Amino acid sequence: MLLAGDIGGTKTVLAVYSNESGPRQPLVEKRYPSSEYPSLARVVQDFLATQEYTIDRACFGVAGPVVEGWAEITNLPWVISTHNLQDLLGTSSVHLMNDLQAIASAVPILDADDILTLNQGESVANGTMAVIAPGTGLGEAYLNWDGTRYRAYASEGGHVDFAPRNAVELELLRFLQRRMDHVSYERVCSGTGIPNIYAYLKDSGYAEEPRWLAEQLVAAEDPTPVIVSAALDERPSELCAATLELFVSILGAEAGNLALKVMSTGGVYIGGGIPPRILPDLQQQHFLQSFLGKGRFTALLVRIPVHVIVNSKTALMGAAFYGLEQLPS
Repeated sequence: MLLAGDIGGTKTVLAVYSNESGPRQPLVEKRYPSSEYPSLARVVQDFLATQEYTIDRACFGVAGPVVEGWAEITNLPWVISTHNLQDLLGTSSVHLMNDLQAIASAVPILDADDILTLNQGESVANGTMAVIAPGTGLGEAYLNWDGTRYRAYASEGGHVDFAPRNAVELELLRFLQRRMDHVSYERVCSGTGIPNIYAYLKDSGYAEEPRWLAEQLVAAEDPTPVIVSAALDERPSELCAATLELFVSILGAEAGNLALKVMSTGGVYIGGGIPPRILPDLQQQHFLQSFLGKGRFTALLVRIPVHVIVNSKTALMGAAFYGLEQLPS
C-alpha cells in the first residue's frame, strides 16, 4: 500500500493507493486544513488512526523546496523530514518531492478531460514540457524525455525577479518595492499576489472601491476569493476585473518565459488552484498575447501547445504515480 499526499499552504490531502487501483483511483482519501496542524506528522497520524491499511511506502508532494530529504513549506511553518516520516510509518521507502514536480509527474497520464487547450500548437514527440501553477504561491517545473519515459524536475522559478513589460507593470513593481525587500513573480502571480495587484490599482486611483467590496475584504480571512469572485460577477467590480486582467497578463508572460527557458516543444501546462476558477479570463486575448509577445521568438511560441489542467487532484495523482512506479515496496 502506498500513502500519497499533496501538501500545500492551504490544504493537505492524503490518500492510499495500491498497484491494482493505480494512481487515478485512491482506495481512501481525506482532506485537512493545513493551518490547523503543527506538522505533517500530526496530519498523517490523524489520517492513519482512521484507516486499517498497512502502509509500506509513501510519497508526498510538498509546496516548497526539497533538499536531501528535508522540506520547508513556503507558506506554512512546517519543516518536513523523510527520517521522521520513516519512523512514523515504519518504512524506509518514503519520498518527498516538490509539489510542482508532483504535478509534472502526472502530466504524461492526463486524459483529454483533465485539460482545456488554450493554444493547439504542434507538439513535438518526446519534447520537453513545462508546468506553471499559480495557487497559494507560484510553482514551476519541467519534464524531460530520458529515452524511455518522462522525468519531472522541480524548480523555484516562481521566486525569480518580476520583470515588468510596460508602464503599468513598472509602476506595480515600484509600488511593491516600497513594501517588500524582493518582488518575485509569486508576489504578483499567485493567490498571495492578487491582493498586491488589487492594492496597487486601488492606490493608483484606477477605480473607486465600492463600500460593499471594502466591507467584504475587511471581513475576509483571505481577500483573494473575494477579489476573484467580484471580478467574475455578472456585474463585475471594475477594480477587481482590472486586477484579474493584469494577473492573467502577467501569468501569460511568465508562462512564455518558462517555455523559452526550457524549450518546451512538448507543451506548457498551467496547473494550480486558480486557473480552473478563471477559465473565461484565460480564454480571452490577454493571456495568449502575453504568452506570445516575445519578439523574434513569437513564431516559436505559436507552435507550442498550451493547456490548462482542470483536474484538481493532479498533484496527488502525480505523487501516487511516482510512488507506485518508482518507490520500492
